[in-house]
Amino acid sequence: MLSSLTMLVTYVVLGLPAGAVGIPWALLTGDIGPLYRWSMWIVRTGVKLARIHVEITGREHILAQPSIFMANHVSNLDPPIILPLLPFRTAFFIKRSLLKIPVVGVGMRLAGFIPVDRDGRLESARESVQAASKVLASGVNISTFPEGTRSRSGKLLPFKKGPFYLAMESGAPIIPISIWGSEHMMTKGSLRIKPGTAHLTFHSAVYPQQFATREQLAAAVRAAITSALPQSMWAEEPSQP
Repeated sequence: MLSSLTMLVTYVVLGLPAGAVGIPWALLTGDIGPLYRWSMWIVRTGVKLARIHVEITGREHILAQPSIFMANHVSNLDPPIILPLLPFRTAFFIKRSLLKIPVVGVGMRLAGFIPVDRDGRLESARESVQAASKVLASGVNISTFPEGTRSRSGKLLPFKKGPFYLAMESGAPIIPISIWGSEHMMTKGSLRIKPGTAHLTFHSAVYPQQFATREQLAAAVRAAITSALPQSMWAEEPSQP
């Protein structure tokens, strides 16, 4: 539990002053940049102090234009591992309930994070896609886990439709990301963090304009993510949205 406590204390001790100074500054000036950079430094520091090492491959594939980053999802550690490694500001699809967290929720709203309702309504999905399209149009990247939830077994789950509707409508390139190793450091349903190594691979961009259908686009992204995962994490049966 030492790594868990270390990460928690780091985020509380450093996060409170960051919020106390950065949030008023962002509200007064309309500039989220300082708060975002400060937050990413705090997140990166917490990961390091928790003795989580990250091995990165393919960082050269990150484009200097607004993109949609799509990664498989196996642990609550995935966001704090991935986000600080992205060289440009990015907004995440998040559960709407997370916006209610004191201080943190305000910061996420200011950073343009997109709330998602898991009520299964088409109207809710459209609202999220429209909000994400506006974020991309403003020059900010989008990051998402197309599975929609963490995989308990580590095997790749079926993809949700929303991220691929967004890609087809916006035309923004997709950067697939494969992550593994974090599933052993923090399992679903547990708060315990075990030190270890996470392996992260950024793949070449996938361009929506090159595909006739959303299904074909999803299949290409899925193939890229799968290519850098251990075989034990491959889906038993490929699934399309």
